[in-house]
Amino acid sequence: MSLGEKIFEYRNAAGKTQQEIADELGVSMQSVSQWENGQSQPDVFRLVPLAKALETTVGRLLEENKVPKEQNRHRLFNEEHMYTFAKTAARERKLYQTAKALPYAREKHKEQKRKGEQKDVPYINHPLTMVCQALSMELNDDDMLSALILHDVVEDTCTRLEELPVNENTRELVRLMTKDPEPKDKAAAKKAYYEELAKNPKAALIKCFDRVNNLSNMALGFTRDKMAEYVEETEKYIVPLFKVIKNNAPEYSNASWLLSYQMYSLLETYKRLL
Repeated sequence: MSLGEKIFEYRNAAGKTQQEIADELGVSMQSVSQWENGQSQPDVFRLVPLAKALETTVGRLLEENKVPKEQNRHRLFNEEHMYTFAKTAARERKLYQTAKALPYAREKHKEQKRKGEQKDVPYINHPLTMVCQALSMELNDDDMLSALILHDVVEDTCTRLEELPVNENTRELVRLMTKDPEPKDKAAAKKAYYEELAKNPKAALIKCFDRVNNLSNMALGFTRDKMAEYVEETEKYIVPLFKVIKNNAPEYSNASWLLSYQMYSLLETYKRLL
């Protein structure tokens, strides 16, 4: 039974109309209809309120009579399609660093997967989703976009910073994004890490892209305690970065506003559910 079929069955069992479900979730009736018909799927942050509205659990919606993996929401964005989109945009917009970063990151991350329920998803899905989002916002800063693609390469693939096939500006952004894997004092290291990011508005924006993407998917890979910790860290360290961007890089104001809207929406949803 597909996810859409389950939504239909649980809704009827609860004696509710599509409009009633839509009103409880704050979406359109057309969205609920499309979920049931398999034309689209609810965003991950809607799964808990959706299960509540259907008087069931997320587990019953996703785990019992499992939905085929290719139908899961986190695979709606195909890696090959995103790679082609980013590669084409890099060529058309003359983003030379980005064009070099794309195949390099794909090769470096080729054996890696996402965590939790996304363990079937290639890790490259994460940076590709972010760079496609940035490109769709009409961001054309080559250094920032290439760093967005490479932001986890040094930290996660045992690659040295000087090996990255990009210029020094991009390498510096990647350096700022890279955390010390074994800090002596974790709290002090975290504080120092975010203080360094706050000195560079491009790095701050990259971190905001990264955090929004991770927040969108953390219900698929984090425990409840880990999610609560992540929300707290986001409010303490990431949210202030939007002020850094606003005050120092007005050219990114549109992207910053869109990301902040996404982030605040996700945070408020998680805070009510945790």
